[in-house]
Amino acid sequence: MYNFSGFFNIIILLGAVQGFIISILLFSSNGNRLSNRLLGTFIFLISLACLNTYLFNQTWYQSSRFFQLLAAVMPMIIVMPLGPLLFFYTKSSLNPNFKLSRRDKIQFYPIIIDFFPALTAIFFIALILTGLLKNHHPGIGNFIDTYNVYADIPRWISLTFYLWLSTRYIAAYASQVQRPEINYQLKWLKQCLAVLITFQAIWLLYLIPYVIPQYTDKLLQAVDWYPIYVPLAILVYWLGIKGYLVMKYQLANTKQTREISALLDPAAINQTVRQLKHAMETDAVYLNPDLNLALLSKYTSIPAKTISAVINQHLNKSFNEFVNEYRVEAFKEKIQQPEMDNFTFAGIASECGFNSQATFQRTFKQLTGLSPTEFKNQVIQTV
Repeated sequence: MYNFSGFFNIIILLGAVQGFIISILLFSSNGNRLSNRLLGTFIFLISLACLNTYLFNQTWYQSSRFFQLLAAVMPMIIVMPLGPLLFFYTKSSLNPNFKLSRRDKIQFYPIIIDFFPALTAIFFIALILTGLLKNHHPGIGNFIDTYNVYADIPRWISLTFYLWLSTRYIAAYASQVQRPEINYQLKWLKQCLAVLITFQAIWLLYLIPYVIPQYTDKLLQAVDWYPIYVPLAILVYWLGIKGYLVMKYQLANTKQTREISALLDPAAINQTVRQLKHAMETDAVYLNPDLNLALLSKYTSIPAKTISAVINQHLNKSFNEFVNEYRVEAFKEKIQQPEMDNFTFAGIASECGFNSQATFQRTFKQLTGLSPTEFKNQVIQTV
């Protein structure tokens, strides 16, 4: 393994450098800024970890007291935010109107797990500088080394959990939203998750012997961290290039939608809106659980791109939001009818066009701020 260490180190370094460059490009891009910044931060943190591994395999770095002190107080292995970053990137990619709420930001708090060794080192350095602790205290270093070994367990669990959440979210979204313009994005996200799941499997195979005390040092002496960081560097290459191309595609697609919208005169836009509302309010086409952009286009004889442009640019909604608003209103009306008391929420939601109980619950909460049960109880109290 060590015969190839120089080659592996070059791969890791180049992966880190490319990751930093792509991160800058994503942060400075236009378009879906939140989505691009989340992906840029994700790639930056992976690149930082790769750079850390490269540096620790360099003699000049290991022999310098300054760099060793810097490494102790400046964390470069920051993994806990990766899961939330991936999950919120998935959501913001599919929904440009998505914004991080205060509750969402709480999910980044476990970053303290990554910062704890540095905070511990800073605390003991402060004790040494104030004379409260002797300069040589090997127990501190041993404690931090042991902590770093077992900290990988919650890191692995966290990323795996958010991979599962992201996979579920994409599956639910794809089953409900039928917009041709997001097919490219869905394909990219599925590929991204598949690659990361593969990496998680590799990491787990390394992690199991690594956290067993009698095998930790033997594993590091035999293969070091190369089985993790070489695939991670390759992952940075792929994520960086593919993520940047997806960003460019999104910008081009948004530009095309705006151009189509700009070509429509106000009279044509108003006519399209009237036809769409007639299809929903009079013909109740939203009751069809299989309704998608293509079916609505066929029903109204309006080109699908025109429908998408008008809904997105002039109604400021996605196709899914536009349709589900009518379904939620239908549910609210039905739930107040006495003859519906013997029906379950799932049954009523199905009659209103929802084909997924999870989607119904999530959509109802988003649009009303209440759960179906809370809404019904509120209606009962006002009667």
